[in-house]
Amino acid sequence: MTKKINRWPAWFDIIQGTTGLILVIFMWAHMFFVSSILISHDAMYRVARMFEGEPLFGKPYPILVSLVAAGIFILLLVHALLALRKFPANVKQYQAIHQHLSRFKHGDTWLWAVQVISGFLLLFLASVHLYQLMLNPADIGPYASADRVWSGRMWPLYIVLLFVVEIHGGIGFYRLAIKWGWFLGKDVKKNRRRLQVVKYSITLFFLVLGIVTLQAYMKIGYEHQSRVGERYVPDLIQPKIEH
Repeated sequence: MTKKINRWPAWFDIIQGTTGLILVIFMWAHMFFVSSILISHDAMYRVARMFEGEPLFGKPYPILVSLVAAGIFILLLVHALLALRKFPANVKQYQAIHQHLSRFKHGDTWLWAVQVISGFLLLFLASVHLYQLMLNPADIGPYASADRVWSGRMWPLYIVLLFVVEIHGGIGFYRLAIKWGWFLGKDVKKNRRRLQVVKYSITLFFLVLGIVTLQAYMKIGYEHQSRVGERYVPDLIQPKIEH
């Protein structure tokens, strides 16, 4: 009599990897959208209205932002719960991991440890940000976002979140590529080194972009702090004053 194979662990791995990949792609796209403030206030304003569906429906619907944030939050929870299966569950397991890290000076093993720690932090830090977006979906724009960063005193959390999410996402994408054999080709050792270079390059790029972007929002928020609550209105749609 053949023993029935339990396929659930494999399915859990696939779901964990898929949700992680979706979150990484969203995170990178989100950084590009947020950094539109570096182009101009109008560019960021248009991006914000795009997520509210204005180009499609003719007027903004902030509830769409809440729905997107809720969807990302659900993906984050699913990904985190599945990842918890591989976390050390007791003192003996923690000791075994510590001994393994001490004996085997392997870079990818240390990356796994960093990903575990960053993933734990990310669950809490990202939840705060997503909770804000779900409850205040209309507070997105050149002034509204800058006010939240500076006058709302959220910039310390965003700085930590930036480093945690970029490090975790970069490592996660690299480990997925290694696990499923993406981009490895025939010369696995050589292409593995190339993937490591790509991983560090992408992480560095988004960290620099994120720091510059956050600095821009802090500057706008500082200059706008006496007018907190005022919303940005592009020149093209401002009402004309008749003389």
